[in-house]
Amino acid sequence: MKFFTKEVQIALVAIAGIAVLFFGLSYLKGLSLFSNDNTYYIKFDNVSGLSASSPVYARGYRVGVVKDIVYDYEKASDIVAVIDLDKRMNLPRGTQAELESDMLGNIKINLTFPQDLSVMMAVGDTIFGTVDKGALGQVAEMIPAIEQMLPKLDSILVSLNTLLADPAIARSIHNVDQITGNLTTSTRELNVLMAQLNHEVPGMVTRANTVLDNTGELTGKLNELDLAATMAKVDETLENVHQMTEALNSDKGTLGLLMRDPALYENLNATMRSADSLLIDLREHPKRYVHFSVFGRK
Repeated sequence: MKFFTKEVQIALVAIAGIAVLFFGLSYLKGLSLFSNDNTYYIKFDNVSGLSASSPVYARGYRVGVVKDIVYDYEKASDIVAVIDLDKRMNLPRGTQAELESDMLGNIKINLTFPQDLSVMMAVGDTIFGTVDKGALGQVAEMIPAIEQMLPKLDSILVSLNTLLADPAIARSIHNVDQITGNLTTSTRELNVLMAQLNHEVPGMVTRANTVLDNTGELTGKLNELDLAATMAKVDETLENVHQMTEALNSDKGTLGLLMRDPALYENLNATMRSADSLLIDLREHPKRYVHFSVFGRK
């Protein structure tokens, strides 16, 4: 009896196909059936959709894969993720695992290491895991606060609409437009003034330099003067004026007597009045004082 009948051949081909399919699916999932990877366990409160074949990263480099997820239906306590890591990967004590999901919903495990790398964990130890909520999680946490802000925001918008509907706002904007135009005109005039100043400043500087040169020349001439002799002459002149003033204030001399003797002043006034009367009489009656005769007087 022949052993490799058509039925046996078909069965062997089916078994080989199933084996190839199994190993192919395992390879596509990232599982290595014949490797000697190190196995570790991670406890999570919530796996957030983590499944077998999810990748495990350390500092952005893929170092392993999730092999299985164990859930205790009776106690409903922590969920344990079984991971296989490359045998060359040594985990320091205090390593933590963090679940992270991207915008497309893909979930991965990131291993974070402590500062102390001297003490290593044993293969098969348990790692404590946390969940990184990501940007979407942070937005979800902000939703209650946003809901509380919505009534206040609506009130602010109503107040803003009321304020914008006030005609005074439109007038103020119109006034601001006019002020802006005035500022533009003032700026233009200021620019013209500055241009004129820039044009005239060199001449002003030249004149100022000329004045300074003249001042320096005058200062030089003043330095050349004999100030001591000049001051001596000034003192001598002042002394003469002082002596003249004392002579006028004393009773000696005509001017002093004239200034201090009232009788002399009255006599001079009387003499002046008599002379004035005499001149008036002489002008009115000249024949009393002067006689003219061609043939002489008998």
